[in-house]
Amino acid sequence: MFGFTIVENLQKIDEDIKREELTYHQKRVMVSKEFTFDAAHHLHCYEGKCKNLHGHTYKAIFGISGFVDEIGIVMDFGDIKTIWKEQIEVHLDHRYLNDTLPNMNTTAENMVVWIFEKMEEALQGHPQGCRVEFVKLYETPTSFAEARREWMTNE
Repeated sequence: MFGFTIVENLQKIDEDIKREELTYHQKRVMVSKEFTFDAAHHLHCYEGKCKNLHGHTYKAIFGISGFVDEIGIVMDFGDIKTIWKEQIEVHLDHRYLNDTLPNMNTTAENMVVWIFEKMEEALQGHPQGCRVEFVKLYETPTSFAEARREWMTNE
């Protein structure tokens, strides 16, 4: 059996740990967050059942990298959620995607690039040098499209 310890004294800043110790490293680190949304769409010039109006519960997964700040955080997960809610999800959740997205065939392949671009735009000028490394967009639990930084830029 493994024992456990009840913490009796919480570590105190400037007593037990110095502020300069909060940043353990100066490496680029990636944080990831996922979201789901429900939407309807249909595909143009497609001769399968997806040419008809239908819907999905999509899952979007973001990989965002950057350098830690003075307390060891790249980007607060709540800040990623705020960007998602205010700048991306409003165009997607419970929407008819053919109306709310720019003119495109609403394939997962097109949508994942649009989502990547929207998040990348929102991160411009972030103090920790945050950037999108990848976005995965699941159309079903077993089928997804992915956009990666190295495919999206010529850096």
